[in-house]
Amino acid sequence: MNDYIAPLRDMRFVLRHLAPLAEVMALPGQADLHADVADAILEEANKFASEVLSPLNVVGDREGAHWLDGQVHTATGWRQAYTQFSEGGWNALSCPSAHGGQGLPRLLSALVEEMWNGANLSFALCGMLTRGAIEALELCGSPQQKAIYLPKMISGEWTGTMNLTEPQAGSDLAAVRARALPQPDGSYRVFGQKIFITYGDHDLTDNIVHLVLARMPGAPEGVKGISLFVVPKFLVNADGSLGARNEVRCVSIEHKLGIHGSPTAVLSFGDEQGATGWLVGEAHHGLAYMFIMMNAARFSVGIEGIGLCERAYQRALAYARDRVQGTEAGASSRDKVAIIRHPDVRRMLLQMKSRTEALRAVACVVALAMDEAQSHPDEACRLQRQAFVELMIPVVKGWSTETAVQVTSLGVQVHGGMGFIEETGAAQHWRDARITPIYEGTTGIQAADLIGRKVARDEGATVRRVIDDMRGVVQALNEGDDPELSAIASSLAQGVAALDVAVQYIVDQYSKDVREALAGAVPFLALFGIVAGGWQMARAALAARQALDRDQCTNGEAAADLPFMQSKLHTARFYADHVMPEVSGLLHGVTRGAQAVLALSDELF
Repeated sequence: MNDYIAPLRDMRFVLRHLAPLAEVMALPGQADLHADVADAILEEANKFASEVLSPLNVVGDREGAHWLDGQVHTATGWRQAYTQFSEGGWNALSCPSAHGGQGLPRLLSALVEEMWNGANLSFALCGMLTRGAIEALELCGSPQQKAIYLPKMISGEWTGTMNLTEPQAGSDLAAVRARALPQPDGSYRVFGQKIFITYGDHDLTDNIVHLVLARMPGAPEGVKGISLFVVPKFLVNADGSLGARNEVRCVSIEHKLGIHGSPTAVLSFGDEQGATGWLVGEAHHGLAYMFIMMNAARFSVGIEGIGLCERAYQRALAYARDRVQGTEAGASSRDKVAIIRHPDVRRMLLQMKSRTEALRAVACVVALAMDEAQSHPDEACRLQRQAFVELMIPVVKGWSTETAVQVTSLGVQVHGGMGFIEETGAAQHWRDARITPIYEGTTGIQAADLIGRKVARDEGATVRRVIDDMRGVVQALNEGDDPELSAIASSLAQGVAALDVAVQYIVDQYSKDVREALAGAVPFLALFGIVAGGWQMARAALAARQALDRDQCTNGEAAADLPFMQSKLHTARFYADHVMPEVSGLLHGVTRGAQAVLALSDELF
């Protein structure tokens, strides 16, 4: 199998049982959204992903983007695909309707986004950054800026970027040196260099809208002195047409381990007179505004990890079914069999499948909370859901991407020696996945944010509400006399207890010795992610068991659900037996291993 196929059955299961689309449909502003409309969107997105984007994935990997005389050229077929993408309205799916978007809920767009990433991550990155820039301008831009830029960006006629870091800064944005000098007409002249700019230059659209962090004269030192500016590649005339080329130049693009089809640019602003830009929002609030883009991007990068996991699993499963090698252990026949008959290959495939489904479920539950935080009529509910979203975004980003590296590596392993050969395609998924735990904030940064801003700051109040919900699922699993559900309940109960202990340790330790708390932050994030996945897989097992027990599942269309529901139940059990046990080791790393990290590092380094 060469091309991606969206896991529509599992996506529909999630929308029905775990992150109910019906709850979104009941929110204000969603009167036009119906289940059949959502289903049609998923079907059409699957067609575009499998028929248009997926065949270009290997093309982008092998050709890459090319820089020539200051211009970036994308791989063969990229421009035609982008034209189809924007003309199909896909870029505007979840964008605000006030500026031409479709205003669909984040829950639905997250699943569509997963398809783009599974089919062709390098292509999907362009739209992801543009949507982040759209959101920043929507929330912080002036009415004039919104009128000039948003309709064209939402339609896909123009794209957007985020320009944060510089060669000397890395993740330390306090070290940003780019300058913005005020002009008499209210504009600014921007000078400086930015690195690692995804789709910082390309040939897909006529204009690129750069959002740039820079310092104004007299600004305070550190992050409090950074402002945000909108700096288009081409200036825009009063009638909306494109004017002169702005002083923004692509110096080069990076040669990378993966995502070759996505141009990662080094941009130079203001080599001579300065690039013309305009202040977004208030002066010195740039980092806060940029975090709007970053939070949106961090969730989306987590979705990238899920798409890559699914794609790697599909390829590994197809290979395991086709590759004939060895005889089946314990069988009387000595005939050669497909490697999917071998127990260890099955174990690896179930690792890939169960982890991917857990990731998807958690991300969709968070996406549902995003919709509720934005539109629920009850203010208390909005605030509570927003707190949950903020807690979970570093988990979705960090856990999903680290898992993507693990799952795509397993995909190579299932292929055996052929996985190390580029022609099979398995290696590309691992290479593409390897950047995801790094960009938009490394896993260490996500973990530090999780324990500091999200757990210690409110003394664990938000995470303990989640723990209470998890314990409710344990209780529900134990209400019947079902040995499979009871086994899952036991595993989840142990995981929840470990999470509770870890939370209390982080709350206590953060104020006493922040270094020790930070040394165990990544294990804590992994622990939280695995238990959150177990929580959702346990809910999935409950829903599957209920479906299997219902009389209507024995006839009609519902009978087709029986194999899927049985598979879901078994997958949840596998997750409970094979993934959840990792939690005990991670807990040790949080509460005791951190001490060793600091003690040994002082001696060794």
